[in-house]
Amino acid sequence: MHNVGSVFRTCDGVGVKKVYLCGYTPAPVHEILGHKRPQIEKVALGSTDTVAWEKVSVAWRLVERLKKEKYTIMALEQSSAAVSLDTVSLSKGEWDTTVLVVGNEIEGVSKPVLKRADTIVDIPMLGAKRSLNVSVAFGVAVYTLLFSIKREEG
Repeated sequence: MHNVGSVFRTCDGVGVKKVYLCGYTPAPVHEILGHKRPQIEKVALGSTDTVAWEKVSVAWRLVERLKKEKYTIMALEQSSAAVSLDTVSLSKGEWDTTVLVVGNEIEGVSKPVLKRADTIVDIPMLGAKRSLNVSVAFGVAVYTLLFSIKREEG
């Protein structure tokens, strides 16, 4: 839940419009009890109120829906098909229409989502450990993409 709160706070910081919470990812508001989850709010610091969100049960169906709405799907995952995040550059228009998908801590982004992604990117890792915490990886990726706009457009 702390990772979810951290992702919300990062989204607020970079101006992301909406977060989709898929599968068993907990929502800011408990689905049955209807109250805010304190574990998420502790880290989100109110950003669950400033960033729109939607709970979706099946991620690949969401990806198909977003592609029909003309969004570009970018999955953050270690894969032989991935390009290095530091080589990606977005225009302002692409920033507004790109969806960044992150997976769970253990299994990553699901195969059905990866199959439907337009691009798979990974974060270059220099140390012995080959992965980052999901909320940290999201933060690195989203800020790298945001700063790629400034490099391209001055």
